Amino acid sequence: MPITSKYSTKKVEQIIDDVFDVLDKHKTSPELALMVVGDIATNIINANVPVAQREVLAQKFAKALQASIKKD
Repeated sequence: MPITSKYSTKKVEQIIDDVFDVLDKHKTSPELALMVVGDIATNIINANVPVAQREVLAQKFAKALQASIKKD
């Protein structure tokens, strides 16, 4: 996502690689992988974000996701 982060690119990329390794280990289809990642995002928001801020955060997350999708 095209936002300046307080986290290092290296750390983010390592976590992404680890998640991909797990998805690959389980031979997940793209549909299942997106379902799992979506459920993780939902659980993180519900467990860590105050109720009053959840909808706005989810909207911002969805907007950032749409902006990061390749258009080619």
